[in-house]
Amino acid sequence: MLSAGERPQPSHAPVIDSTIKARMPDLANGTNGATSSSSSSKPAQMQHIWVVTGPAGCGKSTVGNILRTELGIPFLEGDDFHPAANKDKMGRGIPLTDEDRWDWLISLRRAAIDALSPSEANNFHPPAGVVVACSALKQKYRDVMRVAAYGSSWVQIHFVYLKLSEDVLLQRVTQRQSHYMKSSMVQSQLAALEEPKDEWDAITINVEGTVEDVGRSVIDAVAEKLAEYK
Repeated sequence: MLSAGERPQPSHAPVIDSTIKARMPDLANGTNGATSSSSSSKPAQMQHIWVVTGPAGCGKSTVGNILRTELGIPFLEGDDFHPAANKDKMGRGIPLTDEDRWDWLISLRRAAIDALSPSEANNFHPPAGVVVACSALKQKYRDVMRVAAYGSSWVQIHFVYLKLSEDVLLQRVTQRQSHYMKSSMVQSQLAALEEPKDEWDAITINVEGTVEDVGRSVIDAVAEKLAEYK
């Protein structure tokens, strides 16, 4: 029902094409998008970024909230970080381009970094992790998010890919009310989708069952992954 890559973390950075670098000055200078304030103090525990991925209708928000409750960590809804122009395009059935997505991905990545950093919001006691709902349809989009863990052995990133059939996706999106993403967008997202089949940090979950079944599968897979760090 689920599978996980078991290869060790590569010692090299993922390949980031020149277009992404041009839109991401923080990659060019070797930082991860966080502020360059003092990083001498290490966190008291390993921190994990759980990026819940997949096309519209796969249940990213549902699974994200399940993990938020189970792990007791913050949840970032990726849709909230789209600029109005992106939402308008998707609402009119126009697929987003790579150019549309760069700033969105960078904003979401920075928000994940901020959530793991000591701040007044967490009483300077950062959480053990953060859950992020992000479609991350292509490997290069996931590479953008992977930068959040660069430069720190205390931060690990994981992708939880939610897999289901096109028919079920269409059914679920059609049933959604007052959402900018229309059913016509499912085909374009599936056309762009690059499943994380050979990516060491990705876990694949079949989500065609009930919410309860999916929740148990996700929790079990995450618990198994966390056990590797004990």
